[in-house]
Amino acid sequence: MKKIVLISFVATITAMLFSCGEPAKTDKTVKDESQTKAMADTSDLTNNFYDNAEKYALKTYNLEVGGEVSNPGKVDLSKLPRRSVIVKETLLDGNGDKFVGAYCYDGYSLFDILNNYHIEKKNEDVFKPIIDLYVEVENEAGEKVVFSWGEIYYPNHLHEIIIATDVMRIVPSKTNELWELPTDSKLVVVSDLITERNISKPTKITVKSYEIDLVTIKGKDPLFSPKFDFYKDGEVIASYTANPKNIQEISLHTIFYGRGRGIHSTQPFTGAPLKQLINEKVNRTQRAIRNGLILATADDGYRGVYTYSEICNRNDQADVLLVCHPEVKTDGIFRLFPSCDFFSDRAIKGLNGIYYSE
Repeated sequence: MKKIVLISFVATITAMLFSCGEPAKTDKTVKDESQTKAMADTSDLTNNFYDNAEKYALKTYNLEVGGEVSNPGKVDLSKLPRRSVIVKETLLDGNGDKFVGAYCYDGYSLFDILNNYHIEKKNEDVFKPIIDLYVEVENEAGEKVVFSWGEIYYPNHLHEIIIATDVMRIVPSKTNELWELPTDSKLVVVSDLITERNISKPTKITVKSYEIDLVTIKGKDPLFSPKFDFYKDGEVIASYTANPKNIQEISLHTIFYGRGRGIHSTQPFTGAPLKQLINEKVNRTQRAIRNGLILATADDGYRGVYTYSEICNRNDQADVLLVCHPEVKTDGIFRLFPSCDFFSDRAIKGLNGIYYSE
């Protein structure tokens, strides 16, 4: 009898260790205002902080993928792996940022959702690389937010942008404060500081390439521009021949690795945080956080898309650096270094333009 009890206890503990979004399974489920509630580890049987409260099912909606893909259509979430993320949600407020609550979400990542949709770029004949792609997510109310392709497929930490279908509060042990629970499926972005991109009821995902008329000269040598211009809504509002003196440079150590050629270097990059330059030109608004796009272009027409949020609205201090080497007459004088990326592909060198639009 003792062996049977021990085996049962071990099986229970093992089941509770799998993920923050999968607390110990139980046959007990209850209905609470149309949400299904899964029972929690209220006795602290494990070291997991993220299974101590009830998990609730969110109402889901049909989701479809379109845009520059050859096989658009409805998403079948049942065929995808489930992911778990933890977030501290905070929104813009006139009197300062407003904390909403801390949650553990389960759902399906944009990485997985888009993985089997085959890209069919409109501009492939002039620019084949995928780093000028971005993704627009729209909800039932018509609200739209954007993500760069690099944000989804190039980050150091994958699967951290999800369509959430379940939610659990992360309850502080002393105050026992119960944050308000969402009721509908939700787009959730782990790396965002201000979580304005976390929109409810997402229904449509559209893949797009950044529309711009640039001449591409593959293999141009030397690859050199003595300055770069900053464009806002198509107009040049500033030009730079050196890093701004009012922005303090920082050094970031890295393993600089390309998707094609592999290892480039293990040397640190020193430069000005690009977010500080952008923040001098762009106000932090809900529209900027949700819809701000940044295109970096090079002397040979090479280009890469970022979003305002992934540069200026991060909670992990993974800066994009503006690196300036005036003495370099090839691959110079400016380049970007995205410390947030696993690959080096968006480290635009011979930088000659930064375009901002919403």
